[in-house]
Amino acid sequence: MGNKLTVWILVALGLGLVLGLVMNATMAPADAKAIGSQLTIITDVFLRLIKMIIAPLVFATLVAGIAGMGGDSKSLGRIGVRTIAWFLAATVVSITLGLLAVNTLQPGVGLNLSLPVADAATAVKTEALTFRKVITEIFPKSIVDAMATNNILQIVVFAVFFGIALAKVGERGRPLVKAMEVLMEVMLVITNIVMWVAPFAVFAAVTATVAEQGVGILATYGAFMGGFYATLLILLAIILTAGGLVIGFGNIPRLVREIREPFLLAFSTASSEAAYPRFLAALERFGVPNRIASFTLPLGYSFNLDGSMLYCSFATVFIAQAYGIDLTLTQEITMLLFLMVASKGMASVPRASLVVITATLSFFGLPTEGVLLILAVDHFLDMGRSATNVVGNAVATAVVAKWEGELGRPEPAVLRSERP
Repeated sequence: MGNKLTVWILVALGLGLVLGLVMNATMAPADAKAIGSQLTIITDVFLRLIKMIIAPLVFATLVAGIAGMGGDSKSLGRIGVRTIAWFLAATVVSITLGLLAVNTLQPGVGLNLSLPVADAATAVKTEALTFRKVITEIFPKSIVDAMATNNILQIVVFAVFFGIALAKVGERGRPLVKAMEVLMEVMLVITNIVMWVAPFAVFAAVTATVAEQGVGILATYGAFMGGFYATLLILLAIILTAGGLVIGFGNIPRLVREIREPFLLAFSTASSEAAYPRFLAALERFGVPNRIASFTLPLGYSFNLDGSMLYCSFATVFIAQAYGIDLTLTQEITMLLFLMVASKGMASVPRASLVVITATLSFFGLPTEGVLLILAVDHFLDMGRSATNVVGNAVATAVVAKWEGELGRPEPAVLRSERP
């Protein structure tokens, strides 16, 4: 299924680009926007179907994996410490690279863009980004609420408690462990069905975006977008090199091949969530045991958004440059520390990167209205950062498995449902 689906997604991407350009060139802007709005119904349905899968899949895989450890809290703690250590290192590298690149390339210098009016609407809310809220939001007040809102981090926390407790129940808990394993396979069967909607969703998303924005907007922000994507490529090279040092450079090409489908899905839909179910299966095909993948990957979706963190630092300084505001070295170091904390609350916040950028601008006394400067091209940039997030989490999960001495080619039980 994988190769065939990848081909169809690429075809849909190309067709959407062509149709979008034709619509943009031949239709009135209002008409193109109206048709695009109707087309995105397909994309919205696909993303809803994916979100429908994520909560039960994360819960079932994590509970089954932890219960399979026999409640070994020492092993679980070791995996957790190693995972967070890698994530923190990746956070520092991503944010620092963004700051270095934007100061070197200076894409905003000389733009002389006028400051938007003070009451301009940005459609971005920053109320969620306080230190207190970031910490308290880690812990669920209700597992039902966490699943209803697809709060992955809260689901992980509950699943860890549930899995450890289930293992300690012993033999009496075996039927429930078996039920989790069956639920895991059922959700992957559903995933296989849902994924055939992906090409239609990609076609609709690309057509709607290009029809409304056209290619002119890309030229207007060419330096900003070109600099950002060039920096993303450098970040990808750093991530893959660091991963190669741990898991072996010979394994990197195979890892890249395994994750090509979730990578493409994340890029074309501008959503990391869209890639999650297939991402989990790809890592297990690569040889990451389910008990590690099901723990590390959900955490990565909350704490290891490499592309998004790079974007936050890059875009914030770009906005300052566009208004001719110079930031001192001290301010930028403080910005790095601020983003390290603020970025950890990104996962459960709508339009997360824009929220973090707005909060950062406000914290440093920069014009928050500057977010309007990047709104027009944010979707195109989101495609790149979402795909980079996939690579970062793939490498992180493989590295943790290697550190645990469990990276190999086991027969992945989680994939039994994919057999004909």
